[in-house]
Amino acid sequence: MTDLPSRRRLLATGAGAALGLGALAATASPAAASPGLGSTAGAEETRTLDELYQAALAEGGKLVIYAGGDVSTQADGLRSGFKSRFPDIDLTVVVDYSKFHDVRVDNQFATGTLVPDVVQLQTVQDFVRWKQQGRLLAYKPAGYSKVYAPFKDPHGAWVAVQVSAFSYMYGPAAVGSDAPRSPLDLVEAKWKGQIASSYPHDDDAALYLYTLYVEKYGWEWLARLAAQDVQFARGSYTPRDAVTSGQKAIGVGGSGAALATGPVKWVLPDEATPFMSWGQRAAILKQAKHPTAAKLYLNWRLSVEQQQAATNGWSVRTDLTPPTGLKPIWQYPNGNLDGFPRFMADRAEVERWKQTFALYFGEVKGDPSPGWLGLHPGA
Repeated sequence: MTDLPSRRRLLATGAGAALGLGALAATASPAAASPGLGSTAGAEETRTLDELYQAALAEGGKLVIYAGGDVSTQADGLRSGFKSRFPDIDLTVVVDYSKFHDVRVDNQFATGTLVPDVVQLQTVQDFVRWKQQGRLLAYKPAGYSKVYAPFKDPHGAWVAVQVSAFSYMYGPAAVGSDAPRSPLDLVEAKWKGQIASSYPHDDDAALYLYTLYVEKYGWEWLARLAAQDVQFARGSYTPRDAVTSGQKAIGVGGSGAALATGPVKWVLPDEATPFMSWGQRAAILKQAKHPTAAKLYLNWRLSVEQQQAATNGWSVRTDLTPPTGLKPIWQYPNGNLDGFPRFMADRAEVERWKQTFALYFGEVKGDPSPGWLGLHPGA
């Protein structure tokens, strides 16, 4: 789950446990059940966006995307941007926690009821698994060669379409000249009752951020934080909302833009302080009903115009220069860009961290912020 506060910013988000592979294999077609995508990488797309648009209309003019996120309105920028450029495509974007979307897609595979054409999720480990199961379409949009290498599969099974990062944030008006210099400061007595956070044991991005903090500052720091009367909520957008509204002075476990001005200052820490970042992956499902429209979407997302419009300033492309004051995300060693996929791949370790944080902070409470969407949203 990652918040996308701007209408110009596109979707990110959650963690997911897979259905048993036996159930999947029992219902998969021979092609889908075969591992991998073979050794043929294929060439990049050469058609223009307008040519792909016309081909997508001839295909039927529909597109369904399952996108990780906290609330449906986070996709408004994506919906309006895509519809403005391609007005005759019937676009449906279903926003839910990634940890619900991934098992939802697995169940649709198992029952032969697949709905989405594109999956765009925070659960990066699922793309590796789905590639091994032969579930993903090998495809390289235009500009694929310009994407940072760890942000793409060499065979075109998936590609990151945006950069996301989690840190802490604060309200400049609320903290005045006494802004926290690092997470270590959050356990000071003056901030008791003034901190909002997404549950680290509900969202894997927030979970990884908290594990980095514990590894840096220790369990005693976590125990002191747990005594700070932190306001926890479901959804990584909630810390920003709490700070924006003036309800709390500090937020932990959400995304933002390092160079943005306004009621919330999202902190891009110095090299001594960890934060977490990742490339939000997207893929076309091999059984997609609208593969050409899905290709149009990936080409649009990777276009120079769209990558330059990223409100956090970071692009997945190596040929675009970030705004003055920022480096490419892969040049921040404390951003732990490579660590997140490794962390997500070890589901047993993830579960241990979740349950440990539950001991400190209590169980997750409240309904999921997107609501309960069921088995086949967007159908």
